[in-house]
Amino acid sequence: MATTPVPATTETGPPPARSVLRDTTFLRLWAGTTASGLATWALPFVLGLAVLHRELGAAGLGLVLAARTAGFLAAVAVGGVLADRHSRRAVVLWSALAAAAAAPLLALGLGRSLLVMTLAAALAGAGQGACRPAFQALTAEVVAADHRQQANAAMTMAVRTSTLAGPTLTALLAAFVDVGTLLLGIGLLWLVAALLPGRGAPVAGSVAGSPAPAPRASLRAEFVDGIREARRHPWFLAGLGALTAVIALGYSATGVALPLISRDRYGTGWVMAAAMTAYTVGALGGALVTARRRPRSQGWSAFAGLALYGFAPLSLMLPVHPAVVIAAYVVAGVGIELFNVPWFTATQREVAPDKLARVSSLDFLLSYGLAPVGLALIAPAIGAFGVTPVLAVCAAACFLVPAAAALAPTARHFGRTPGPRAH
Repeated sequence: MATTPVPATTETGPPPARSVLRDTTFLRLWAGTTASGLATWALPFVLGLAVLHRELGAAGLGLVLAARTAGFLAAVAVGGVLADRHSRRAVVLWSALAAAAAAPLLALGLGRSLLVMTLAAALAGAGQGACRPAFQALTAEVVAADHRQQANAAMTMAVRTSTLAGPTLTALLAAFVDVGTLLLGIGLLWLVAALLPGRGAPVAGSVAGSPAPAPRASLRAEFVDGIREARRHPWFLAGLGALTAVIALGYSATGVALPLISRDRYGTGWVMAAAMTAYTVGALGGALVTARRRPRSQGWSAFAGLALYGFAPLSLMLPVHPAVVIAAYVVAGVGIELFNVPWFTATQREVAPDKLARVSSLDFLLSYGLAPVGLALIAPAIGAFGVTPVLAVCAAACFLVPAAAALAPTARHFGRTPGPRAH
């Protein structure tokens, strides 16, 4: 499969024997990504504290969080186009600065103006959405091809650690500072995400001595061009469909059912907390495994990992000991990273470099964008049919859709050739 050549600077880098964790440029990018992850996961928790302190109502919280999601979805596609059109580093800078600017606006509106908070949340979501595909493409620029799986594993470990550390650190700080100060602290984290990462390789066509670039098409035309690039890779379309199904059905079903079952079947909230923690711990373990694991059929292995999420809704269907539920969530967490890390690495390897951010934005747009739809439908479905039939359908989807996706052309190796290819 022909792809656009990678800029020469991408091929130079540390020798294969050297760990990517010793590369200063990557560590700066990793630290910036970690800061953005902490800010992202801390914000809903801080807003929840505002509800507890009666500075924000429950309806207001829902509106603010919905505005953040809308901002994310509106910006992620535009961010992907801009990151392919301009410097990926510049897109990270300006999108993270936008999210940083939203934090003091949230603090200003707290307890005073729900409109200001809603607009600020939309700005925060837009900054978060625009930087996601840019971070993904920037990783491919600063890390040599034979180090990317290790780099992506380190990135996903940062994300998973943030899901634990963000709310935990926020809860600790809440004992000493008020909600407005915590919001300003989130803004500082976004400043770190904006300023810390270094420059990547030049965007294709921008190297010295290259011909003058052709006039740019519209944002819409370039986004459509990204869709066209995605369609050239059957394994990507199959994987995106499977991931979207697991998130929209599996994640949504367990997100609604786990609190209900923890309360009604086990009579305590600790099962829910333990299961969610177990999922994150399992994901961290999965990332550690994939940092060095190179299966011969990486696509099939990744789809098998994704299907493991089916054990989470399956465990909630049955009157089992809480330890079984917790173990199922550990397995689900391991499996999701057995998929994510090779998926990101293959996308960086197989997709044309000058379209990478746009294709990555499709990933975020569909997998994250359809999750609220799943949440909106699962709760009424549970009310109409009962929790067990809904969980059964969602568990079956988690097992069967990845299995079907594995049958797509080029899915076995996440590309047309087994293993990494020379660019």
